[in-house]
Amino acid sequence: MVDPYDGTDVLAPGWQRRARLEPPQVEAARGLVVEEAGGGFCGAVVACEKTAVTLEDRFGRQRVFPLAPGAFLLEGRPVTLTRPAPSGPARSPVRSRSGSVTQPAGPPGQASRARVAKASRIYVEGRHDAELVEQIWGDDLRDVGVVVEYLEGVDHLPAVLQAFAPGPQRRLGVLVDHLVPGSKEQRIAAAVTSPHVLVVGHPYVDVWQAVTPAALGIPAWPVVPRGTPWKEGVLSALGWGTDTAAGWKRILAAARSYADLESELLGRVEELIDFVTAPGTG
Repeated sequence: MVDPYDGTDVLAPGWQRRARLEPPQVEAARGLVVEEAGGGFCGAVVACEKTAVTLEDRFGRQRVFPLAPGAFLLEGRPVTLTRPAPSGPARSPVRSRSGSVTQPAGPPGQASRARVAKASRIYVEGRHDAELVEQIWGDDLRDVGVVVEYLEGVDHLPAVLQAFAPGPQRRLGVLVDHLVPGSKEQRIAAAVTSPHVLVVGHPYVDVWQAVTPAALGIPAWPVVPRGTPWKEGVLSALGWGTDTAAGWKRILAAARSYADLESELLGRVEELIDFVTAPGTG
């Protein structure tokens, strides 16, 4: 008699994995248009590395995404993008620290040439925020002609808005530290009603925390007791002395690329760049 199951035990270990269909693998060929399943960003492949792919949308904006199983949609169906097989010797793409692919304007290592500054601006809270944004996104910002300035404290935001006079072609993007429910920062941000101003923020007490502990070789950022100045408390807990300027220099040096920053900061800065460079803005 013929075994109707052809000798296969349908209840044998591993049947769940066999029953679950894996997304098909598709080579991330340059020009292939896909959609990132998590956030909906749609664009064409412009570069693919060992663990990440860069997509560019129709406005020329680029994003870098990890090559995770089923992380993309091709014609509405989940797929797993794979790095194309090398076809021969090729020059590696030039990447900025933010992960975007750039076109070199001169000899290797030379900074990209800045465009004429746009009327739109991005403001950050302080000097450390501005230095970190410049270190990671500086090439990108020069390429689109966006200048970053700092508020010297979120309390100055109302005065900056009044002086800046935002409008349809003169947008203002603002990055705020410690933008959490119930905070002073949240109350100030909520008072901004202009459609030409976008205020976003990260949850960290200070932008220092936006650099990942792994980049600094520490297990986690210390918890500073209430009433203790935060930066001084961090330096003391880490045994880094008492000089906040030296401490920040050490932190900034560890932030070599977007991979060394927390996603809560990465997403907000990218959001601001999109806002102030949207079609029709000056």
